[in-house]
Amino acid sequence: MLPSQTYVNISFFQPHAFLMIGIPGHEAVHGWISIPFSSMYTVALTGNCLILLAVRKTPSLHQPMYYFLSMLALTDVGLTLSTLPTTLAVLWFDHRLIGFNACLVQMFFLHSFSVVESSVLLAMSFDRFVAISNPLRYATVLTNNVVIRIGMATVARAALSLFPVPFLLKRLNFCPNKILLSHSFCFHPDVMRRACADITINIFYGLYVVLSTGGIDSLLIILSYILILHIILGLASPRERIQAFNTCVSHILAVFVFFIPGITMSMIHRFGRHLSPIAHALVAYVYLMVPPVLNPIIYSVKSKPIREAMLRMLKRKGQD
Repeated sequence: MLPSQTYVNISFFQPHAFLMIGIPGHEAVHGWISIPFSSMYTVALTGNCLILLAVRKTPSLHQPMYYFLSMLALTDVGLTLSTLPTTLAVLWFDHRLIGFNACLVQMFFLHSFSVVESSVLLAMSFDRFVAISNPLRYATVLTNNVVIRIGMATVARAALSLFPVPFLLKRLNFCPNKILLSHSFCFHPDVMRRACADITINIFYGLYVVLSTGGIDSLLIILSYILILHIILGLASPRERIQAFNTCVSHILAVFVFFIPGITMSMIHRFGRHLSPIAHALVAYVYLMVPPVLNPIIYSVKSKPIREAMLRMLKRKGQD
């Protein structure tokens, strides 16, 4: 970041548009690169929509655990759709321009869905804790109204946390010669560093959002699994321990798939500026694209009711 004093004589400037980039240094093969990207987007949308249909159409899945899974699938659909248009536009058609306001809108939804996903994973860990610690009261604790309130709280939390971000960016004076972004989508740390003004407030608010959402959520998830592990080890038979732990495996994998790339990306953006642009791009793509792709696969493999319901949906579509 350059000090704002260097630009005191420059009038206030906001670009009409930013210039996005696909895979830095590999523009000549964007057509080939678009094939795996298109495949991942297709798998993510198909898999998560199948989960939503399976839960909706299968009465036996109308339980809190699967309602939370539906929330996760819906969030993954939103996260996928928030980057799909610009990423494929860059890779397919070399359409690299995105309007300033459109960039802020995309950034808001991208980060909002990330916060919602973190919150849903926390809610799912609470669901597993209640199911294992007090199975007899599970249905009375996590009623439909409670699940709905938790879902509304996750959305409200994300919206309120991210609402100030676009306005904090709109107050900044941007550099006319710094409109090239580092990704094929608008990412807050990337956009704010295009400014020629003091971005201290933006940095601290961005850090606050990360710590107050993903940071707190990850700590609470760890705490919940410490308590769950304590309960499982206290069970009488090894068979009961294995059965109780197996109900948590899918969620544990989903937590790792989401938080490990997220932590890696945050660290790289703050401390890895010396790394090559392609490293920044690849880590960002892994963070935003891998969880929506892997979550349906994880749950379809590890959860027999979900797998059977998804297969029924596919057979029904095939017969139609």
